[in-house]
Amino acid sequence: MLLDEVQVKVAAGHGGRGAVAFKKLKMAQGPDGGNGGKGASVIFEGVSDLGALAQFRYQKDLIAPDGGRGHGNFVDGPDGEDLIFRIPVGTVIHNLTTGKDREMLSIGEKILVAKGGYGGKGNFKFRSAENTTPQEFQPGLPGEECDVLLELKMIADVGFVGLPNVGKSTLLNMLTNAKSKVANYPFTTLEPNLGAYYDLVLADIPGLIEGASEGKGLGHKFLRHIERTKIIFHFIAADSTDIEADYKTIRAELSAHNPELAKKKEYLIISKSDMVEEKELKKLLTKAKKLNPEVFAISVIDDESLEPLKKILNQIAEEKKV
Repeated sequence: MLLDEVQVKVAAGHGGRGAVAFKKLKMAQGPDGGNGGKGASVIFEGVSDLGALAQFRYQKDLIAPDGGRGHGNFVDGPDGEDLIFRIPVGTVIHNLTTGKDREMLSIGEKILVAKGGYGGKGNFKFRSAENTTPQEFQPGLPGEECDVLLELKMIADVGFVGLPNVGKSTLLNMLTNAKSKVANYPFTTLEPNLGAYYDLVLADIPGLIEGASEGKGLGHKFLRHIERTKIIFHFIAADSTDIEADYKTIRAELSAHNPELAKKKEYLIISKSDMVEEKELKKLLTKAKKLNPEVFAISVIDDESLEPLKKILNQIAEEKKV
């Protein structure tokens, strides 16, 4: 099961305390206490693995090590080793403590989440002509702490949306090497599935139902995944009893979740065209063009019917290169 939202507690390491020490040599006495080491920071790094958030299913506390304390003979304490956690590209990092949000947008990008505390000064740093045997030192500064909500929003070129059981997963499997579960009943897709069609990333979003934006059905929690999708393929099954109602249901849910979704470029796809007679299909296409002029019918058992769709995908891929 894809984990796409998780809250964790993040704590950077504290700086080590400075040392109070003095040279033991008879002719070379004086303070020689070293400084404390810097506390480790907590850093997130972007990766392509959509399942990377699974590491936080049971690990909710991300605690970085403290810096080491200073020693005599001018020996500074060691710095704590930074903790680097890899999270999927497309993850929004909500800092619930500061109220600031950051987005992980590229593979290899690193985002500092909690900064380690600086180490304290040893007594050598407090020496002066008036104070040749200082007893002063500094404790290390505390590391930053915060509560963080990690929310995965997939970055895909094309998002497949529609009511349950309209053939989105089947098409994704045909076009890519994805292995989405397929069956003839609603809600087969329980989590978003990705596939690569040449240079394009295609995302199959679980079927939506009326009221999905309010939390009904399975698709509501995945609506966020199409917020960054550039283009929408809206599927309606040819054997639908009312294609206009089906279309408006999905459009309403997209708008209710985020009005910007309704502004995205959309293609309307009448799937399962082999389920109706040719005469009936022509009537459906006439109705569909009134809803969206960018419409075409497909059947996964008719390779020729998929050519217009592939042509559009190839065009999108070419535009992506520019």
